[in-house]
Amino acid sequence: MSEAAKDRLDKWLWQARFFKTRGLSTRAVSGGHVRVNGEKVQKKATFVGPGDVLTFPQGRVIRVVRIRALATRRGPASEAQALYDDLTPPAEPVAARVGARPTKKARRDMDAARGDGSDSL
Repeated sequence: MSEAAKDRLDKWLWQARFFKTRGLSTRAVSGGHVRVNGEKVQKKATFVGPGDVLTFPQGRVIRVVRIRALATRRGPASEAQALYDDLTPPAEPVAARVGARPTKKARRDMDAARGDGSDSL
């Protein structure tokens, strides 16, 4: 693949709107938090192109994306979403509350049964 069909990793992450500023994307790459095709990279000027798979943390989620195209500018979100295929596995469902929330009386009864209540008042 020629250099014309590649772009800097930090710039692409910023243009694809994974990071709010280019400085944040640079820090993520320089900190060793980004992998390109499974290889940990630390150089912000690492060149990436279509077909490369990126793995990086975004908040509390580990994102896995395949680059579909390169950008010429940092456009709106609809343009940015066309730059990649999201391969991130779906999040595990959060366990729902079992039963209804206890009433004040039910809470006092539970505390008394555990011995946590302050009965000396």
